[in-house]
Amino acid sequence: MEAKPTSVSRSIMTEVIFPLDTNYHGTVFGGKIMEYIDKIATIASMRHCRRGVVTASSDSLDFLAPVHLGEAIELEAFVSWTHRSSMEVYVRVVAENMFTGERRTTATSFITFVALDDEGRPTPVPAVIPETEREKRLHESAPARYEARKKRKAEREAD
Repeated sequence: MEAKPTSVSRSIMTEVIFPLDTNYHGTVFGGKIMEYIDKIATIASMRHCRRGVVTASSDSLDFLAPVHLGEAIELEAFVSWTHRSSMEVYVRVVAENMFTGERRTTATSFITFVALDDEGRPTPVPAVIPETEREKRLHESAPARYEARKKRKAEREAD
């Protein structure tokens, strides 16, 4: 199976934050951001493997700054690393004030997906080739995140 560059999976989604998306602080619900992250990460992982996928793990979701009513958010996702049938997807959320043009990173996340064959079983995925310096850093640090995921899963199964 031939490796694919990160650019194959890169996916971008833009949304505007409306009143029903916000809490009593006038900022977006965290769960709404989680929904958008899962959607864009699903698209990125499917673009990489050209298969159906399922979410296997949400390693982290770090909220770095609030997103306010009326702002736009841009979500960028790409496959940062692969194992046999799994893909780690990195997602970055950037908010933009539509009046001033100010942009700021408001959240980052790592989500793992597993590719499925036609019978719904895990199936191998292509390796990923990082292209930018950021992608290379994420790719190099991914095995440590993979090992941490395995350890967490083993600890939970022992409970």
